[in-house]
Amino acid sequence: MNNSVLALRQRQIASAQREYKARGSKLARCECCLLAVSLCICDKVKIANSNVAVCLLMYHNESFKPSNTGRLIADVLPDNHAFRWDRTDPDPTLLALLSSPFYQPIVVFPAEGVESERVISKVEREEGKKPLFIFLDGTWREAKKMFRKSPYLDSFPVLSIAPDKLSDYKLRVAPHEHQLGTAEVACVVLEECAEHDAAQKLTDHFVDFRDAYLKGKRSKL
Repeated sequence: MNNSVLALRQRQIASAQREYKARGSKLARCECCLLAVSLCICDKVKIANSNVAVCLLMYHNESFKPSNTGRLIADVLPDNHAFRWDRTDPDPTLLALLSSPFYQPIVVFPAEGVESERVISKVEREEGKKPLFIFLDGTWREAKKMFRKSPYLDSFPVLSIAPDKLSDYKLRVAPHEHQLGTAEVACVVLEECAEHDAAQKLTDHFVDFRDAYLKGKRSKL
């Protein structure tokens, strides 16, 4: 499995000066899905047939969190890339990816507060290039900070998903009060871009993950 988020996590662990303690750190976890070993869902993962790529720009320790759903996207989409966000010293590999002639970078972010000329509601594929969807993975406050303070993203269009599309998906998967997570937004983006196989497989994977994660939380009560 070519999961760039897990690879990033391992690099961060190797370079960390002290161990990061995520919530539930004493639990015996699968090293891939980060769920309790007894609830592992790795054998259910199905790789999608897809003609898009994803780049997950992850806030600081986001890759360590067992609850992170960006990792699920990297499970399903073969062409995936993940980087730790840095305001002043972005990873040279990230910059090379963004400038590659083989990719069409598109930032996935709400339209509110974004220059109108940058906002798109539909992806027009450029000939010879694969859409590269850039997800800012962190809390909503962290995502806004990454968007504002990443000048290397300023030249790219911003794909904004209409609220009704998000609401439709939210109702299909299960209602909850907080904003949709990274994987859930990715499902909507993939469906809107006619990547139906990827959208369905990611939705299925997210539901499996969510159910197992909640089951694990309930068992600790």
